[in-house]
Amino acid sequence: MSAENASPQPQSNKKKNRKLAMTFAATLFIVIGIAYAVYWFVALRHHQTTDDAYVAGNQVQIMAQIPGNVTAIYVDNTDFVQQGDILLTLDATDAEQSYERAKTALANSVRQTHQLIINNRQLSANIELKKTALNQAQHDLVRRETLGKAGAIGKEELQHARDAADSAKAELDVAIQQYNANNALVLSTPLEQHPSVLHASSQLRDAWLTLQRTKVVAPVTGYISRRSVQVGSQLEIGSKLMVIVPADQLWVDANFKETQLANMRIGQPATIVSDFYGDDVVYRGTVVGLDMGTGSAFSLLPAQNATGNWIKVVQRLPVRIELDKQQVDKYPLRIGLSMDVTVDTADRQGLVLADKPRQGIAYQTDALTYDLTPINTLIADIIRANTGS
Repeated sequence: MSAENASPQPQSNKKKNRKLAMTFAATLFIVIGIAYAVYWFVALRHHQTTDDAYVAGNQVQIMAQIPGNVTAIYVDNTDFVQQGDILLTLDATDAEQSYERAKTALANSVRQTHQLIINNRQLSANIELKKTALNQAQHDLVRRETLGKAGAIGKEELQHARDAADSAKAELDVAIQQYNANNALVLSTPLEQHPSVLHASSQLRDAWLTLQRTKVVAPVTGYISRRSVQVGSQLEIGSKLMVIVPADQLWVDANFKETQLANMRIGQPATIVSDFYGDDVVYRGTVVGLDMGTGSAFSLLPAQNATGNWIKVVQRLPVRIELDKQQVDKYPLRIGLSMDVTVDTADRQGLVLADKPRQGIAYQTDALTYDLTPINTLIADIIRANTGS
């Protein structure tokens, strides 16, 4: 009897222990669920995440500004270049010949213009000479007319005096017209401002610029990529040579679903993780703008949703994320790398779309702007040398 009474007790204890374990597990799951719900309500519901994000950046296309044959290439893919560094050179023979012809043309133009100015003075003096001759002929005519009335001279001599006065008047008119014709080419304009001299000077500047452009320089600091030019290639204006990617002009284009964008605003913070570095590097970013169209709207062949067969597809809108410059300098990225982006949408005080134009210049370079002081000095020297001053 004692053995039979003892067997139900362990079974009862096992059931009790199982019940307590199940109760504890259920309670634990409920607590975890409530904690997650609270955490979601407080934090997670304000975060929008996407893994459809990629690094983007400026790709500065290098193109030929003048035609010519490539004689030397100084860079290759992955090379680092500073703004203003020489990338390649073109055969300068034709440009040098054009430059020399332009210098000769300017010298010739200066001499011809200088001659016009001298002729103007000569023709002006000739007018005074013709006026003196006319006055003398008129005085002679008056005296002869007086003598003719008195019968002191013959009619033939009187007629000769009249013809001489008429001839002097005609010669004065010719001299005045010659002066006016020459003066129309001068018009008291300083020699260096004369149209023909200015035209020749501008042609010399063009030839000088063409000679400078036989050296193709880097407009920005960055890394060489997609080099397609080869030594000996015959280039035309606009020929694509290579690309320079500035390492400090990168951002992230995050393609969020349209259902994630209701609370997204400009200025909201973002955290970005790249597949390149993994979770060890977390970039800080800021939403700087939402694109004005989805990827499908700007595609080469946009979808025609007005056709008979239509299936709704959730669209994605590119959101531009500006990266922290110091982090990018420390952990460089590459264009096209995959990123995981999370945007904190708790603060909704920002704008959905920018309402003011950008202040200042977004990007600029002065590497393609040439200092014209040397050529202007040369032009002034040519003008002085060919006017005898």
